[in-house]
Amino acid sequence: MASRNSSNPVKKVPIHLQSSQNRLLIKNGKIVNATGITDGDIFIEDGSIKEIGRNLIIPGGTRTIDARGQYILPGGIDPHTHLQMPFMGTKSIDDFYTGTKAAVAGGTTMILDFVIPERGESLLDAYQKWRSWAENQVCCDYSFHVAITWWSDKVKSDMEVLVRDHGINSFKVFMAYKDVLMLRDHELIEVFEHCKKIGAIAQVHAENGDIISENTKKVLAAGVTGPEGHELSRPEEVEAEATNRACMLASQVNCPLYVVHVMSKSAGDVIAAKRQQGIVVFGEPIAASLGTDGTHYWNKCWRHAAAYVLSPPLRPDPSTPGYLMNLLARDDLQLTGTDNCTFTSEQKKLGTGDFSKIPNGVNGLEDRMSVIWEKGVHSGKMDPCRFVAVTSTAAAKIFNMYPQKGALITGSDADIVVWDPKKTRTISAKTHHHATDSNIFEGMVCHGVAEYVICGGRVCVDEGQVKVLQGYGKYISRAPNNPFVYDLVKAREAKKVAALKAVARDGYDGEMVSLVQNGIEKMTVSTQEVNHVQLPVALPPSAPVSSIFGNEDSMKSPTGSVKNQQESTFSVAGNTPLVEQRTTIRVRNPPGGFSSGLW
Repeated sequence: MASRNSSNPVKKVPIHLQSSQNRLLIKNGKIVNATGITDGDIFIEDGSIKEIGRNLIIPGGTRTIDARGQYILPGGIDPHTHLQMPFMGTKSIDDFYTGTKAAVAGGTTMILDFVIPERGESLLDAYQKWRSWAENQVCCDYSFHVAITWWSDKVKSDMEVLVRDHGINSFKVFMAYKDVLMLRDHELIEVFEHCKKIGAIAQVHAENGDIISENTKKVLAAGVTGPEGHELSRPEEVEAEATNRACMLASQVNCPLYVVHVMSKSAGDVIAAKRQQGIVVFGEPIAASLGTDGTHYWNKCWRHAAAYVLSPPLRPDPSTPGYLMNLLARDDLQLTGTDNCTFTSEQKKLGTGDFSKIPNGVNGLEDRMSVIWEKGVHSGKMDPCRFVAVTSTAAAKIFNMYPQKGALITGSDADIVVWDPKKTRTISAKTHHHATDSNIFEGMVCHGVAEYVICGGRVCVDEGQVKVLQGYGKYISRAPNNPFVYDLVKAREAKKVAALKAVARDGYDGEMVSLVQNGIEKMTVSTQEVNHVQLPVALPPSAPVSSIFGNEDSMKSPTGSVKNQQESTFSVAGNTPLVEQRTTIRVRNPPGGFSSGLW
């Protein structure tokens, strides 16, 4: 269960800066949860939902929002962001203020960012550094995942402290970024084992780092230096292979696995298949992979093409977004994030002349809800309940924040969006709230707009106007051994244990080898003993070649000429072959090489 308590709480916003509206009534709307839609009103007080129903008796002085003709949704939860992250020689341009402001503007009321320690850096030190960046900046509630970028006993110990004292229950590993962030398979196994031991969920960036490293050299050597080289060096099968391998490794130790940023059809299919097999794995496509494609890498404008560079890359097959949306709609993939990691055009220029140096990252925090509504609900692929599941509820359940987050029920946090399904907006870098100067959804018209956004009971978007308060958000602590995840793990563990049954046999008595050539004694096997097997001290001398194949005369026909090798030595008259008959031919080296065993 999530908690707002932590060992080092975020600094509180002074009372005089908080919203003067302590009570709020949202009425006449359709209340949408992942489980269904009801008509009703919601009364909010002191940051939480106090009552849901009709004809509620409300204290005087309560502000009322009329949601007639609109949906009332749980606030969005983005489980995958990278705000002000140091990366590839620079730092992502959206900090914790601008990033969460953009999030709230689009209907997201909580983020889960990533702490990324440098190799050799203490996980605890890195965590404290990221907390210091976020506190006094965030406009909505937040929490952290922590990446494992190197492996040692110290890392294992830090993981335990983070789980016990700091409310971290998820750890990410990289199979890509060789020599920087990437772990090897034996390290992945140990991380997965430890995650299971401490009741955490393992997350994975699934790409084959070794193949990418070699492909990059080949593509650059071929003279391809622009953004198209990024996708060419990291083709779809590189993502699918790593996804399959990650699922297999996690399965062997029965660790729950979460695959971040699913970008391709084949990777999505791998996750769907593994779930059918009973493996506990969750798949996260992102707004980018659901809303656009990789054809942009071949755009003639370098600046335009570079804006779309992220890893794994967008796929040039234009049918990919629709395919992934289908998987998401039927729960083959479970939830959506953004991998929001924005860089300006000037920052992207670090990769001019070498695509492998283009900072990897795109936007999405502000536009995720609208893009998924447009491509999912408005297109008819999912209903509003499924929309709530993939944008909020599933993340709350997987990361153990439900029902504090991800639901509209009595007692839940008042993180709420009043969503107008008929209203449209056109996405543009000119109007978004990100700090970057480009937007990968530029020009997309979306049905579905957040008319009101309430964070912790405070109206932060009011009739479309963004009115966030810097530092208002709180850190959310998350407990380990989440029943939503670990009940599945325990059930699978029980099935695996039940399947470990030895075959009951009566034993075997009798002769094992009736006749062994070359001096090996007869062996008998019983349930009591195995007779001694005596091997010869030395192999007997080999027979002359002539004794095996015959002399030169024997290779001639009865007429004295050289024998036709196609002639048969068989005769219906009973004539014997010209070659001397031998009962056996001893071969010193059997197929595959010499062996002293029985074969």
